[in-house]
Amino acid sequence: MVKLSDYTKVIHITNGWSGDKKYCVTDKTGQRYLLRISPTEQYDRKKSEFEHMQQVASLVIPMCKPVEFGSCDEGIYSLQTWIDGKDAEEVIPILSDRKRYSYGFEAGQILRKIHSIPAPDSIENWESFFNQKIDRKIIMYNECSLKYDNGAAFIEYIEANRHLLKNRPQVYQHGDYHIGNLMIDNNGQIVVIDFNRNDYGDPWEEFNRIVWCAQSAPLFATGMVDGYFDGRVPMDFWNLLALYIASNTLSSLPWAIPFGQGEIDTMTNQAKEVLEWYDGMKNPVPTWYVKNYIYKLF
Repeated sequence: MVKLSDYTKVIHITNGWSGDKKYCVTDKTGQRYLLRISPTEQYDRKKSEFEHMQQVASLVIPMCKPVEFGSCDEGIYSLQTWIDGKDAEEVIPILSDRKRYSYGFEAGQILRKIHSIPAPDSIENWESFFNQKIDRKIIMYNECSLKYDNGAAFIEYIEANRHLLKNRPQVYQHGDYHIGNLMIDNNGQIVVIDFNRNDYGDPWEEFNRIVWCAQSAPLFATGMVDGYFDGRVPMDFWNLLALYIASNTLSSLPWAIPFGQGEIDTMTNQAKEVLEWYDGMKNPVPTWYVKNYIYKLF
């Protein structure tokens, strides 16, 4: 059983949106780890998360690797390797264009490996599942006291493209894959962190958070798409991604309200930017995507 008193040094980590308590802990040998502690009632979910991380790690993916899982006095704990480095969202925007794209390309290749893990056969049909999700998000937005300028464009695109959900495959997802959950370690290697929102779903839906990458570094986002598809990006992907981003953006405003004006402004500005990228949801290929940049790299 893990006890904080077992470690020679314990540093509380306060950043991030997870409800877990997070610590950088150092053992008697000087080895550092990331210790995450969750409420006891989350045992089954956290055990599943840990086991899936083991499965991802077996694919030789650069990541915060799972070390130990169990119960402790404070709840459920997960011990993971510590990454010495910096947050990718701090490092990548100040790099050269070529380096930004290269890191994005690698992030896309890593994501494709993660998606090689299949979803169980018993999982609900994706078309049915996501249409219900869309319905809830539209209701949330319509009942919200605030509205986006031209927010109706998101709903119109969604309603016109729901048919794209038919017969979509499902795989294991990281659940929150974007530049904010990547690090660049001290050796210059990109590393994946924070699997606490892992789930199953359409592999292309995993790109719905690429808006954060595109806002931070458009060439990183471009590289991520190219890396995932080896530079051969199908038009079906763009059409479906626009649906997922429209759906996500729509629900972001009612989500933000309880967190105050700062988050409301963030989501309002992001919605404005998304509409600009997609020409009011009339063009499914966003303006941040730099076509044929791959040929400058290779």
